[in-house]
Amino acid sequence: MTAKAGKFVWFDLTVENAAEVRDFYQQVVGWSPDPVEMGDYQDFSMKADDGSVVAGICHKRGENQTLPSQWMIYISVDDLDKSLAAVTANGGKILVPTRGGGGSRFTVIQDPGGAVCTLFEQKDA
Repeated sequence: MTAKAGKFVWFDLTVENAAEVRDFYQQVVGWSPDPVEMGDYQDFSMKADDGSVVAGICHKRGENQTLPSQWMIYISVDDLDKSLAAVTANGGKILVPTRGGGGSRFTVIQDPGGAVCTLFEQKDA
């Protein structure tokens, strides 16, 4: 099912020290980590007490190397290409080129005020 446009659909954090930050949030807010294999290292899906996955904590490696170290929100859009054209036409910037596949794509942008987020397009498979 396609996510409704304009909704926050995901949150993640990409940092150099993902294991330390994982442990920090485990102690501070009670999330439990679920490792996600990334080849020669692990990123983490973080789960709430009810077992639902609420966020990701990722290493700043590979494709994530250029992402800013901040909590990144993902906002659903119906047409990523159309939204990206509107970003640049309205004073924003594309910070990380479009990535994804398998029915979903995303791009990191910056608004005219300097805030960063990710636009996320998901299509039914």
